[in-house]
Amino acid sequence: MLAELKKRVYEQNIALARSGLVVLTWGNVSGKDTESGLIVIKPSGVPYDGMTAEDMVVVDACGNVVEGRYKPSSDLPTHLYLYEKYSLLGGIVHTHSTYATAFAQAGREITAYGTTHADAFYGNVPCARELTDVEIDEAYEKNTGKVIAETVTDPEGIPAILVKNHGVFTWGKTPEKAVENAITLEEVAKMALLTEQLSPKTPRIRQHLLDKHYFRKHGKNAYYGQKR
Repeated sequence: MLAELKKRVYEQNIALARSGLVVLTWGNVSGKDTESGLIVIKPSGVPYDGMTAEDMVVVDACGNVVEGRYKPSSDLPTHLYLYEKYSLLGGIVHTHSTYATAFAQAGREITAYGTTHADAFYGNVPCARELTDVEIDEAYEKNTGKVIAETVTDPEGIPAILVKNHGVFTWGKTPEKAVENAITLEEVAKMALLTEQLSPKTPRIRQHLLDKHYFRKHGKNAYYGQKR
């Protein structure tokens, strides 16, 4: 079932590990099949070394396992909520990548200081609020999705968020794009931290320049890259 999507989700989990964004089992990638609505996700706590495409778990929109010998990722309820909330999503990534997670632990958004940031994110990458004790105790992972959704109003323009004290979620129309956004986010977080260390009073990039760089890669008038 969904052999091709399972292969792609597996490959993107491996790509995530090879990128250095995850250590041990601290991350996961999922993908959604638009026709059936089924979701493929990494199994919970299974090491990347030795993992295969057949180890990926297929679940329905309610989180019921449709196929797979393992339990799905414990972050599944967050993924499910985001897929439900944002219909454009075809892939979601969760990491605890070092620099972006440092911002999350500090409760800080990642300011758009330059064009590298603007190429991928149409503005500052926000940090969601801290969960309440009740939200932690009752449906923690689903409530994580809820605080993400209440923070991000433009999931296409800002395909990433920091969850306070926790880590990073990114997404895209495909699992591949979600992983690309996770890699990009980590790099711009690193650049932002170094920028603030070199010049703590650096202003945000001017909106006109941000618009230029974002829209040359996104939208109907985009001209970056080759025609397909």
